[in-house]
Amino acid sequence: MNYQVTTPIAAFVLRVSLGILFIAHAALKIFVFTLPGAAEFFQSIGLPGSMAYLITLLELVGGGALVIGFYGSWFALPLALDLLGAVVTVHGKNGWVFSNKGGGWEYLALWIVALIVQFLVGDGAWSMKSSPLKLGRT
Repeated sequence: MNYQVTTPIAAFVLRVSLGILFIAHAALKIFVFTLPGAAEFFQSIGLPGSMAYLITLLELVGGGALVIGFYGSWFALPLALDLLGAVVTVHGKNGWVFSNKGGGWEYLALWIVALIVQFLVGDGAWSMKSSPLKLGRT
């Protein structure tokens, strides 16, 4: 059952929560690991170091877009791909449970599903500019 009154509010809560998480995730790369340190880590796992800068930018811009609701649901898909990349390159080999050494992929899987849900339900209430995609959205 879809509650027409509360569904847009639920989409808003999900959107803002995901956005804040991504801004915090990018801030971790910037202020704790530093961007050069993140680039060095990316290189250590066989990825171009410049990718760390692009991923951080995606997380900052995408997180901000989610928070303010400016085509936020469209940013959900590239952000989900960002996390899928983290599963494939880093966390997948550490097993399922995120508390495993090096962090498993359990938490990232939940985050990916939440991003897909965000894309499907749209930006919800109090968004600046919603997605033009019409999949039966109200």
